[in-house]
Amino acid sequence: MSWSRDCSNPPALDGACPSPARPQGRGTPWMKRAAGLVMSASALLVAVGAPAQAQPAEPQVLNLYSARHYQTDEALYADFTRQTGIRINRVDSDDAGILARLRTEGAASPADVILLVDAARLWRAEVDGLFQPLRSPLLEQKVPATLRGRDSGEGSQWFGFSTRARVVVYDKQAVKAADVDTYEELGDPKNRGRLCIRSGSHPYNLSLFGAMQEHLGPAATEAWLQGMVANMARPPKGGDTDQIRAVASGECKIAVTNTYYLARLMRSDKPEDRAVVERIGVSFPNQSSWGTHVNISGAALARHAKNRAAAVRFLEYLASDQAQIYFADGNNEWPVVSTVKPRNPALSAMGDFKAETVPVSVVGMNQVRIQQMLDRVGFK
Repeated sequence: MSWSRDCSNPPALDGACPSPARPQGRGTPWMKRAAGLVMSASALLVAVGAPAQAQPAEPQVLNLYSARHYQTDEALYADFTRQTGIRINRVDSDDAGILARLRTEGAASPADVILLVDAARLWRAEVDGLFQPLRSPLLEQKVPATLRGRDSGEGSQWFGFSTRARVVVYDKQAVKAADVDTYEELGDPKNRGRLCIRSGSHPYNLSLFGAMQEHLGPAATEAWLQGMVANMARPPKGGDTDQIRAVASGECKIAVTNTYYLARLMRSDKPEDRAVVERIGVSFPNQSSWGTHVNISGAALARHAKNRAAAVRFLEYLASDQAQIYFADGNNEWPVVSTVKPRNPALSAMGDFKAETVPVSVVGMNQVRIQQMLDRVGFK
């Protein structure tokens, strides 16, 4: 094979040298050798790690067990996912159902975060070993020490994220506000036959009574509970809203309720609810002494959390201004972060009040002794 002229070193750009003549026909040795060279080059590129397309990362997931079955919380969860990209898988049940499920699942539990209502329930779960401690400077800065679990040296096992006050409602036509401005007066003989209240063994009441033990001591607390039994207008039954309605209907003259339920009635457009609100007065007890009892909704890092980073991020989100506003304006609860001011008209109408400072962790610890007192005095 030869060139038509000496082009063994042809100029790069002059185009004067013709292309070499190529052997004709398919499958010739020349074509096979050329194809082999191409295939070998391709294989070499793969072997040395040619750039590959990046695989999409698995979406981050958070498994949440929640006893807060409020429609308004949906906005809170959606906001967290928008901010972080972390998808929430949620299991909803009541507090007892969640705790039973965690005990059954053990180390195989997929739960990352647990949301519960009431300090007594949080304490029970902590004692049962269902949580793990968390050291978070952000949460320790924003959540008051009285509204979180005890620090074991490795951090707290749970944190409160919203509060509700336990108040007295009374029939404005039959009761003077001065007769119900302390919790102690609920057991005073002057209120004989006036009181409506839900079961003494309900966690809301166990927490209130546990706080009273801190203020009064065991003996005086038991005597107070005995006085409440003597003052009942009917045996304990129903929930907090039922107690409020019982006062408005005249079945009883005074009752105990959480502000969450009262605020719901205050924000209702139903005529029958408006009539209830017009009939009753509200007392925040013990403003001249230790303050009104408050309880919490709280959250914890599950003992066997598989997605720990996402769980911590969610817990810290619950203390953010956005989440605290969701609790207050969406669900009638007070924020735990002092710098967040609710815009909820019902909470604003109730006004500012002095809250007690007994640590809710101590309140939860008292529930066993309180239950024994209730059994002795016949408070069902």
